[in-house]
Order: sequence, then structure tokens, then C-alpha cells
Amino acid sequence: MKSKRLEYKELSDKDLKERLDAEKTELTQIKIYHTTTPLDNSGSIREKRRNIARIQTELRARELKKD
Repeated sequence: MKSKRLEYKELSDKDLKERLDAEKTELTQIKIYHTTTPLDNSGSIREKRRNIARIQTELRARELKKD
């Protein structure tokens, strides 16, 4: 299994931005659902936050590489 970091490196900038938007949307939905009904796996919130951070890190690294 590939690590998430390597998976994100292979995506284009456009795909990364789309994935970032999707992860943020999912995180918001999970948080809203969690407030009304506790989740069985609250670690999914942490995982979404980490995925968002990984994507943002990769986008920033590419931005710095261009300069």
C-alpha cells in the first residue's frame, strides 16, 4: 500500500485542489453528524484533518518549488 504522501505527489495541482475541497466538505459533514449522533469511529475526524494537512503541505511545497 502506498503512503498518502506519495499518492498526493502523483496528483496534478488541479486534482489536489479538488481533493482538498472534497476532504474539507467531508470533514464538515462528519463534524455536523457527530454533534447530533456520536460517531462509532471518532478517529475519522482526525484522519480527515490529517489528509487536509497533507494536501496543503504538498500544494505549498509545489508553490515554493516554482519560485
